[in-house]
Amino acid sequence: MTRVVLTISTSLLLLCVAAPAQAARKPVVGIGEQAPQIFSDVRWMDLPNNEGRYIRYVMPWDALRRQQTRAVIDLWMRAAQFREANVLLSFGHSVRRHRELRLPTRSQYRTEIKAVRKRYPFVKTFQAWNEANHGTQPTWNKPKAAGKLYDVLAKTCRGCTITSPSILLSGQKEINWMKAFDKGAKKRVKIWAIHNHIDANRNTSAGTKLFLKSFKRGRVWFTETGGIWDRWVLKKTGRKKHITRYNPRNAVRAVRNIFKLQRLNPRRVDRIYYYNWYANGARKPQWDSGVITPDGDERKTLRTLRAQMRKYAR
Repeated sequence: MTRVVLTISTSLLLLCVAAPAQAARKPVVGIGEQAPQIFSDVRWMDLPNNEGRYIRYVMPWDALRRQQTRAVIDLWMRAAQFREANVLLSFGHSVRRHRELRLPTRSQYRTEIKAVRKRYPFVKTFQAWNEANHGTQPTWNKPKAAGKLYDVLAKTCRGCTITSPSILLSGQKEINWMKAFDKGAKKRVKIWAIHNHIDANRNTSAGTKLFLKSFKRGRVWFTETGGIWDRWVLKKTGRKKHITRYNPRNAVRAVRNIFKLQRLNPRRVDRIYYYNWYANGARKPQWDSGVITPDGDERKTLRTLRAQMRKYAR
């Protein structure tokens, strides 16, 4: 009798010891990058824990309709397939003039999804829309319509891994958008997608915490987050203003913050896509979070990203 009790007690003790280790799950880390050159960059291929070669790409929802935009995507996709990359494909607004803010009908969206699946059958992970709450997107004030497009994607791409539209996360306004989207979608969301640049670069966790508290079910992916090296914004006067909080020193700290944000709930937040790989080379960039300079040199943010991936990624 004593022996049986001892065995049971030992087993319970082992379960208690194992529980924290299971809770501290490490995330998969990928890169968000539009330039196909990344697939020939040894530094990307040699990132720690990068065997899966996870990468994210954003394409205009109607890009396959025109030869010019189709050729750009074909080039990227051929390189991704050659490297056996695990692609997360997100859809965004049309780049056709005067159609940028035109939302596709469900029928149009379904047709394009089928065309994408036929042309790039190796892609099996999709995001319904990129930064759907941003003013440049036709979904920004139509969250319920975005929910219906999500349903179309989920129904058309059976067997695929699908995330919600991604939102550029700040505070309650973005939470309300996602709640309205969730009401508009009939299909249950299993993976939520957020872009928490603000938390990462302003050394806060308020937005990410609020999201995790507001949506308590499902997995959460940071499908775009990064350390902003430099940023200029266009003023009404036509001149650009430098945002001084975004600088190299802050960018390095932001990389560390990303992994701290993941550890707010390591069980749920199981994937991170760092944006991005290459700096764009503009003298006054509207956005620069690249870890490689325009001259091809490594920035401190890349060294920090490597160190964080060795310690926290899987």
